[in-house]
Amino acid sequence: MNPTLYKKIEELRRASRELLRLGEADGMVYADDLSRLNREVCRQSRALLKAKGETPEEEAAICVALLMSYTVTMYGNPVEQQKQQILDRALYVLDELPASLLKCQLLTYCYGVAGDEELLKEACEIIDSWGGRELLEEEKEVVEGVKCMKE
Repeated sequence: MNPTLYKKIEELRRASRELLRLGEADGMVYADDLSRLNREVCRQSRALLKAKGETPEEEAAICVALLMSYTVTMYGNPVEQQKQQILDRALYVLDELPASLLKCQLLTYCYGVAGDEELLKEACEIIDSWGGRELLEEEKEVVEGVKCMKE
């Protein structure tokens, strides 16, 4: 993967996770931290929105980062047309991906936007294939996300 693109994707994912988990450690959420993180996630999303992956995996990683960021921000979200464009990009690339953590992440975020039960079903099938071994942190995160969606 292009190192510059990879860095942008990882920075957006890190900032989105930080925003999602804001206040978890001490139960306190400070308005200035919330505002700063929201602005940062929105800025990074706008910068990544124009990027196109050279491989299905790169394109999927971009879509996961963008969809993830859209789910955690309070303001500065893209207009519905932009969100639909990212969803369309994601749905197009899904068919080109093998069953993997990346595909499961993309399926999960697409389900969160589109609400199509078939997407969640396919994500669950990938998760079921992980049985019998210790899960990686990112896999645990996906499992928790799917569990919340089912509830």
